Amino acid sequence: MQPASRIHPARTARKSARRRIRPRRVAALASVTALTLAVGTSAGSGHLRGGPTRTAGATPLGHGTALEPCMISGPPGVQMTEGVPTPPGYSRSTGTIRALNLMVDYSDAPGEGSALERLAEFAPQTREWFATSSYGRLDYRPEAPIGHWLRMPKPFSAYGIERGAPFEPGYRELVEDLVTAADPKVDFRAYDLVNVLVTPNAGPSALDTVLSVTFAGNREAPHADGAPVTNASFVYSRQDDGSGAYGETGYRVLPHENGHVFGLPDLYTHEGGGAVGHWDIMSEDWGADNDLLGWHKWKLGWLDETQVSCVAEPGSSEHTLTPLPKPGGAKLVVVPLDSRTAYAVELRTRGGNDRAVCRPGILVYRVDASVDTGEGPIRVYDSQRDSGGCTRSPNVHAELSDATFVPGEIFEDRRAGVVIAVTDADPAGNHRVRVTRR
Repeated sequence: MQPASRIHPARTARKSARRRIRPRRVAALASVTALTLAVGTSAGSGHLRGGPTRTAGATPLGHGTALEPCMISGPPGVQMTEGVPTPPGYSRSTGTIRALNLMVDYSDAPGEGSALERLAEFAPQTREWFATSSYGRLDYRPEAPIGHWLRMPKPFSAYGIERGAPFEPGYRELVEDLVTAADPKVDFRAYDLVNVLVTPNAGPSALDTVLSVTFAGNREAPHADGAPVTNASFVYSRQDDGSGAYGETGYRVLPHENGHVFGLPDLYTHEGGGAVGHWDIMSEDWGADNDLLGWHKWKLGWLDETQVSCVAEPGSSEHTLTPLPKPGGAKLVVVPLDSRTAYAVELRTRGGNDRAVCRPGILVYRVDASVDTGEGPIRVYDSQRDSGGCTRSPNVHAELSDATFVPGEIFEDRRAGVVIAVTDADPAGNHRVRVTRR
């Protein structure tokens, strides 16, 4: 749906259906943060501890700068707002982050294989994914001080875990039992995140329903070593999309859940990936590897202020954007519409974590900080509406795969008086755009 906007040129429609795994949900309590598990042994600077919560990102984004008009924010009560900066209650998203991994099984679902084999499905791939996406600004250290399955005292069926299950009482009981089982060998205060990697035979297949969930910001959570276990991600089953590529892509459910730890919302809607497609791992974390949107990289502190341009005043301005996968250079143009919504403009090409890009070009999307997680806080605009897309990667939302604008194409929102024209591309692959506000 493209209200009050006009995209040039249009293409003849061709339909292409793709099977998609049902999306998971994120459970937001006071705020959202995820606990992540990993492998390694290095000291970190942040810990699970009581007291005031921290702001996500490297450092708070400063007010009084040229970017301030583009720092949209949502009203109180929005679950996981897309506003900038990220509200308190989430983990830091820059620097060294220590991630605790706990592998659990049950009497009615004994661990499949070894616990370390389960861990190997996610590490070190998750560390590498974050290093690439953050341009090296997030040093993600996965650790597993307990290398065997932690058997829970109750059978899996006794906890009442199902899709949409609330924290009370099942997950509270599970966290309490986890703490009791792990506390003799784990100092929870030493970690920034906690991931609970459940044996895959507990619960249904991900092809039937996705149980994986993140709870965050719960000040009433059970305590471990004097600190509330406020941020926890639970990963079930295997995110196997049936394409036979699980060994290469199955780990990506964890970066998705960790995205919630850092304050990022779900971008899929009830229609699946129809709002953003495969342009962000918070929309689709199955199929070919993909990255985060430039907006999220700014929000997480992975872009400098000099890499973001804010177009808040009437008139025309020219901008040269460098490909999002490459470190350095201008990455994002933001056009605020009001205090809660903005257009974002970036250049997407194949490289880095982006392996499914079949039409390199300028991506235009609308960010709404007043929309809850899972309700469509970001909408990508499709330059080739009803084309069926250009990707042939299995289980990737096809329709939006060719959404990018190439030189000679224009996005226009007549109601807002915004025109974004892609004027040309240079031999290095950089694209120039002209933004006009009336």
